[in-house]
Amino acid sequence: MTETTSGVRAVPEQPSSRIDPSVPHAARRYDYWLGGKDNFAADRKSGDGIAAIYPAIRTTVIENRRFMHRATRYLAGSAGIRQFLDIGTGIPTSPNLHEVAQSVAPESRVVYVDNDPIVLAHARALLTSSPAGATAYVDADLRDPERILAHPDVRATINFDRPVGLTLVAILHFLTQADDPYAITRRLVDALPSGSCLVISHATTDLVPREIATAAAPATASSMIDMAFRDRDEFGAFFAGLELVEPGITPITEWHPEEPAEQRVPAAQASMYAAVARKP
Repeated sequence: MTETTSGVRAVPEQPSSRIDPSVPHAARRYDYWLGGKDNFAADRKSGDGIAAIYPAIRTTVIENRRFMHRATRYLAGSAGIRQFLDIGTGIPTSPNLHEVAQSVAPESRVVYVDNDPIVLAHARALLTSSPAGATAYVDADLRDPERILAHPDVRATINFDRPVGLTLVAILHFLTQADDPYAITRRLVDALPSGSCLVISHATTDLVPREIATAAAPATASSMIDMAFRDRDEFGAFFAGLELVEPGITPITEWHPEEPAEQRVPAAQASMYAAVARKP
């Protein structure tokens, strides 16, 4: 990538041959649930299969994005974070993370990371930085943290001597135990200086009725996308050695909510855990 005078890092063209419309992809399925158009029949079939078991999935993904917005405003505001590394970005849906962060602090610098070529095709929507800040997009996989951390566009955009907001929003549940998601998360956190923050949201079956929880695993398997639901303790293990920000681990609708309790979506209708933690 090359940097323009506006601080935006340009995305080189990539071949479309990497896109396989016959195989569902998590980012495109998420786009389908959000009502987007950047998805294929395989993504819709996968999404419908999960929705048949858990009809609230569309509410869940909407609430997950709302959590991302609130967490980003917290980081850019109360926590004073000015640099963000967002892994598992997904297909752009405005407002994107940099738009939220730069609405609070225009000088915010954001690197987006994803491995779906459709996300890459839309990456310029992620690169509309304010003149005072900067954005970049890196085509990489969360399973390869060394590539992410060493990537020249990451290094050109983020100063690892200053606090960074690492956001892993609705991405870690796509890593199975065989992927060793805890080691991957730890490697990323270890690269960040004191004062950095980790933001995670993660699917769970803790918050839904037993019959839905029982059906979730086979429904996910038949969707052709591996997915690991984790309980509260397993989710909490991602924050080992970090200081949880109040209110700690909560359902996504309960983390710094903006509505009174009686107006919030019930946890069972958005079955994900969320938390933000600071590196001491």
